[in-house]
Amino acid sequence: MVLMDGQGTFYQAIVTVSSQRHCLYTIRQELPQTPQWKGHIHIAVAPTKMMERMEWFSEKATEIGIDELSFLNCQFSERRNIKLQRIERIVISAVKQSRKAWMPKLNELSNYRSFIDAHTTGHRYIAHCYQEIERVNLFTHLCSLPPEDDVVVLVGPEGDFSIDEVRYALEAGFVSVDLGKSRLRTETAALTAVMMMQLAKEK
Repeated sequence: MVLMDGQGTFYQAIVTVSSQRHCLYTIRQELPQTPQWKGHIHIAVAPTKMMERMEWFSEKATEIGIDELSFLNCQFSERRNIKLQRIERIVISAVKQSRKAWMPKLNELSNYRSFIDAHTTGHRYIAHCYQEIERVNLFTHLCSLPPEDDVVVLVGPEGDFSIDEVRYALEAGFVSVDLGKSRLRTETAALTAVMMMQLAKEK
């Protein structure tokens, strides 16, 4: 059997004792893993009213590959709380299913402006739908960067970020981006951003 520690190592092991609730095993070999992508992929998203959609997103984003997942409390947020332990269980299951060597870091729900103020380095993006604010395509911009650079992308609630929130992020150095021509639901937009980051960092 193969075990994983969520910190970059797999283990070849055999079960020595088993019962309905517990088992003992002996590790035969340590198998350090190589990261599957370059840089640090961080997605920050405002939770949807239906938490099942966020759970689905967390599972799929983990399977595709992320390093960090944050949740944002925004002006137009439909949900002001999350059960992080439930999300963690879903993410752990997805890590096992997709055989990821590293467990993504999960962060508690954060006040939007506090999150912006705390993230001052790396390449930072905010995805929104305001036509009056100039945007560049996220994937095009990511492909112009060295793949080993760290990236964080913000995705807002169903009603989008407020325009003041967008301007606050831009004043802090975030880049205004779109995710294509379609208008996407929150969880779809966030997953699209994750896929764009993955594809750009696999080159």
